[in-house]
Amino acid sequence: MKERRASPVEPVKGPPAMDPDRQQALATRASLLERLKDLEDQVSWQEFYTTYRKLIFSFALRHDLTPTEAEEVVQETVITVARNLPNFQYDPRRCSFKTWLFNLTLWRVRDQIRKRHPQETSIDRQPRDTDPTAAIERIPAAEGEQVSALWDEEWQQDLLARAMERLKARVDEKHYQIFDLYAIQAWPAREVARSFGVSAARVHLIKHRLSRLLAAELRQLQQE
Repeated sequence: MKERRASPVEPVKGPPAMDPDRQQALATRASLLERLKDLEDQVSWQEFYTTYRKLIFSFALRHDLTPTEAEEVVQETVITVARNLPNFQYDPRRCSFKTWLFNLTLWRVRDQIRKRHPQETSIDRQPRDTDPTAAIERIPAAEGEQVSALWDEEWQQDLLARAMERLKARVDEKHYQIFDLYAIQAWPAREVARSFGVSAARVHLIKHRLSRLLAAELRQLQQE
């Protein structure tokens, strides 16, 4: 009689392993938010302010606020973050930090618009298309998708600016200037080459190498 072979048992598959870079980025973000719960941690709060100030400011300007009003949005958003952090549980699967910060910033933008026309914010009046406050009331409803898209656009532009800063710190200054003029500002390759005394082939090579580095920096920031 032939000996029966045991059927091979397939190993039980667990959840896919998280990319190490993304795991580190999430840990970094969670660590910063946890440190911010200590209002006396000036270093962490300066890091937060430096990282997100330009994003919030630009988003406010896109809503036709003045620079002064936009700066107030920045300050009030930071204060709101401080007030809400003790109850905020960082869980990207439920609510991303990007969405959370968007909501806080949007509320502060609406506050600034309301301040312009306080007499128009009575709950006894129904907003009409000609009312200054009608646009406020439409933000979370009819214009919700547009406002969200606007935030996404500002978020991506901010990521690119921060990625460029990281790239600048990593590479040769001359190479960075060549890349910035050719790849970002769209100067002709020959003009860039003539300005820096290098060949056009060298300009293309620098663009190719730094483009890969910039893409890596963007991926890292998007995961944070």
